[in-house]
Amino acid sequence: MGSVRKASAWLGLVDDNDDERYYDRYEPDTDDATEGHGNAWVTDPRVQVASDTAEEGGRRIGTVTPDSFRDARAIGELFRDGVPVIVNLTAMEPGDAKRVVDFAAGLTFGLRGSIERVATRVFLLTPSHTEIVNGEGPGRRNDNFFNQS
Repeated sequence: MGSVRKASAWLGLVDDNDDERYYDRYEPDTDDATEGHGNAWVTDPRVQVASDTAEEGGRRIGTVTPDSFRDARAIGELFRDGVPVIVNLTAMEPGDAKRVVDFAAGLTFGLRGSIERVATRVFLLTPSHTEIVNGEGPGRRNDNFFNQS
């Protein structure tokens, strides 16, 4: 197609007959898109692979935002499976939140884990095989870096 014809087609003065080069010849195979994933809504296979890899390597963290004390079971099941759990109690009534904290404290004591408050009404439950690393290095507290007198 010549440059005058392209300009005319761009202005809409003539029909552009060169459309066939823009058609996608890719036709996805519908069987491969959902094969082995169990969830039909997952279209990207990397999503499932990433979660499988994290589960195999033990690099999962569960987050639970309970609405009532009945949701404490989800916390217990995750923690019992060896998954660190972040419990966000900001959506709960204070009385129920206290019951969940008591439950979590007993759970961590019974399974030799630890519980740590990370924010107001947010707690981190870690199993015994998990190490918590804070942002301060071993010699960082007293290295007098800012005291340059």
